[in-house]
Amino acid sequence: MNEIYDQLVSITSVERVRTGENISLDYTHDEALGRDPIFPDYVVFPISSSEVASIVNICKDKNIPITPRGSGSGMSGGALPSPGGIVLAFDRMNSILEVDIDNHVAVVEPGVTLNQLETALEPYSLFYPVRPGESSASLGGNVATNAGGMRAIRFGVTRHHVLGLETVLGTGEIINTGGKFVKSSSGYDLNQLLIGSEGTLGIVTKIFLKLQPKPISYGTVLAPFASLDEIASAVPKIISSGLSPSVLEYLDFLAMASATKNVGLDLAIPKDIQDQAMAYLVVVLENINQSRVDEDIETLCELLGSYGALDIYILPNSKAEALIDAREKAFWVAKASGADDVIDAVLPRKEMPNYLSTVTQIAAESGSFIAGCGHVGDGNVHLSLFQKDKDVKHTTMMSILKTAIDLGGAISGEHGIGVEKLPYFLALEDPIKIQLEKKIKELFDPSGILNPGHVLGS
Repeated sequence: MNEIYDQLVSITSVERVRTGENISLDYTHDEALGRDPIFPDYVVFPISSSEVASIVNICKDKNIPITPRGSGSGMSGGALPSPGGIVLAFDRMNSILEVDIDNHVAVVEPGVTLNQLETALEPYSLFYPVRPGESSASLGGNVATNAGGMRAIRFGVTRHHVLGLETVLGTGEIINTGGKFVKSSSGYDLNQLLIGSEGTLGIVTKIFLKLQPKPISYGTVLAPFASLDEIASAVPKIISSGLSPSVLEYLDFLAMASATKNVGLDLAIPKDIQDQAMAYLVVVLENINQSRVDEDIETLCELLGSYGALDIYILPNSKAEALIDAREKAFWVAKASGADDVIDAVLPRKEMPNYLSTVTQIAAESGSFIAGCGHVGDGNVHLSLFQKDKDVKHTTMMSILKTAIDLGGAISGEHGIGVEKLPYFLALEDPIKIQLEKKIKELFDPSGILNPGHVLGS
């Protein structure tokens, strides 16, 4: 132990290596529900890719597991440490290295947060459009899980905005994939393979992000519906209308009530409408021109009326921002309410009514309580499951996730597998694909030290 400590200190410094009682509880978990903290042997705070590579070289020689950690805001246990291992915490690799205006590219270290980047881009009228719902989340963590969020309907997810990476492999070697260019047909796309690998293939130390011109005008429409079926029917028609919404979200009546109550938001919806509404559709339209936004809002309202909306509300910007904020805090509301698990299955949009109908049946049969909301525009359904019996919860989760796969979907749309969804992933995914992914991991990480036990199991 002393030998390892001395080596880590020689690479970094005494102040940047913590062990024993000096390890804060924050570094023993992420936001996955129902997981006990795991204390690693060390938490190390590197400040360069060369330091990371040196640490990896020590670990591969002594078979010490490494868990990369950003802000710890993940929901699937992706940053849950391995016993006897090292947590590489990127708190101090948090510099925005460059904002390239001509190429619309930001070069950042993995510890940079979404909020930090947004603030830095404001003077340039540029923005990074991926907003997974937690502004304190790190860009390294976003890359690890291929984070999405509400704006994915228009702008896509993390992998659509990462142009390049600098990554330390499990061998201690440093590779660069991609760069400031937007396309390449030069060999395999290792960049895309690393994105979403949850730190099991490599440790990302630098990220090249594609930026967008920032819309300066927007409008938000809220439409209550008597059923989710009507919302699911309306969504493809809205998308095909050419309006190109930036946000297209649904909240069931329970999620809407709890989310708005959490932030003290009164949307002034008449009680008779509330009594009829089983779900709500939230649509945000953006443009650089306010008159175009106004025209699109008018068109959208006409469409929603013809699709069966019980009523239509054009929200003032202050209330619109508060509603989006309330929606982004839905997980924290569920956690505070005692949720036992969260689900972020993704499936074809048209299958959402079938999926949610089956979920309701599964919940009733298992004696579970489920509330939901989600990115209805891209078929990503977020459910909060309340079931204290661990065996019943496991069976219920298995049934719900299998339903998503049977309908042409996948277990996770944006949270990742981590350790929380691992039993379901291994049981339900194609075993041929899992074996192929394990062989890929062996090439990137032959010693098996990078986030072992995550995504693919042991």
